[in-house]
Amino acid sequence: LTHSKKCVLTHFLLDLPWMWSMMLGSIIAAVSPAVVVPCLFRLRTKGYGVAKGIPTLIIAVAGIDDAASVAVFGIISSIMFTKQGLAFQIAQAPVCVFGGLGFGVFWGALCKYIPEKGDAYVVPIRTLMLFGGGLLAVFGSEKVHFEGAGPLAVVFAAFTSSYFWCGDGWDLEDNPVSTAFEIFWMIFEPILFGITGASIKIRELDPHIVSIGVGCIYVCIIVRIAVTVAIAFGDKLNVKEKVFVAISWMSKATVQAALGPVALKAVTSQQRSAEEVHYAELVKNFCILSIILSAPLGALLISVSGSKLLTKTKPILEPPEGWRRSHRPSLHDISIIDEEEEREDIEGIADEDTAANTQANAQTTSVFTVTK
Repeated sequence: LTHSKKCVLTHFLLDLPWMWSMMLGSIIAAVSPAVVVPCLFRLRTKGYGVAKGIPTLIIAVAGIDDAASVAVFGIISSIMFTKQGLAFQIAQAPVCVFGGLGFGVFWGALCKYIPEKGDAYVVPIRTLMLFGGGLLAVFGSEKVHFEGAGPLAVVFAAFTSSYFWCGDGWDLEDNPVSTAFEIFWMIFEPILFGITGASIKIRELDPHIVSIGVGCIYVCIIVRIAVTVAIAFGDKLNVKEKVFVAISWMSKATVQAALGPVALKAVTSQQRSAEEVHYAELVKNFCILSIILSAPLGALLISVSGSKLLTKTKPILEPPEGWRRSHRPSLHDISIIDEEEEREDIEGIADEDTAANTQANAQTTSVFTVTK
């Protein structure tokens, strides 16, 4: 829906060609997990929306939305920038969808058996397997010019592997591989946004285009919220909860920062016309505007409205066994060393040394007594 609105508005207001408008719409349509997930975790720890599983619902739909948006972007960019024939362009959509789905399920199932469940290094090996499979999917799909298949494969590989690992006994809320990727994201997030922000040239921004962009972005957000509330019928959510769910899906950040400069890079590397360079710069600037306008506002609205629109249940004072006590990831969560066992080993060695010293002192005392 957001894709269609953005496509139509930018085509008629900015005279963007339909293909460029569709590319921009596919990028802007994606929801930002980097904004949504931390805010929802804080609300969930306080007990808001937990009874109906609202945080889980929002995160799951956001992941599916991102995968679909990135896949559509990959298909459109492949059609626009490839030099292959018409048959290759027609095959883009089905090959990307089914190829990405098939490889993702295959790699996720492979992560169940490699390494073995009882391996001492099961956490780092599973992390490397999933990370390596994602790199293989993304760069491999680009190599064969089916860019849309890579992101889909990454999402389905993570979903499939998590499903199998939960069957082996891992808790969905305490997945050490997920924690490892959270730590990776803490490192790469400032790099991604820093590089994207550094590419902004404020002096070259046209105030007229910026004003149109601001209007388009806010119109799309308002329409999306209204339509989400209107079509969410037949479920167990009340009106306030539907409004909160709709608000949670308005934030833009990570996908826009990652995909915004891609078109400009492709156009400049292929030495396209100055007109296409202008279109690519418009796409990049719109993505940056969407981040600036929606990410802080979305985080603020989620944090403020969550306590007013969601039903609060009594939070669990002590987390269940195996759960992390804090939502902030730590290296201790993915450590391959069992601190309890290590402490017991140290205490055992200390007890043995104490017993040996006691026995030696007793023998010395007995010898001294006999001599005397």
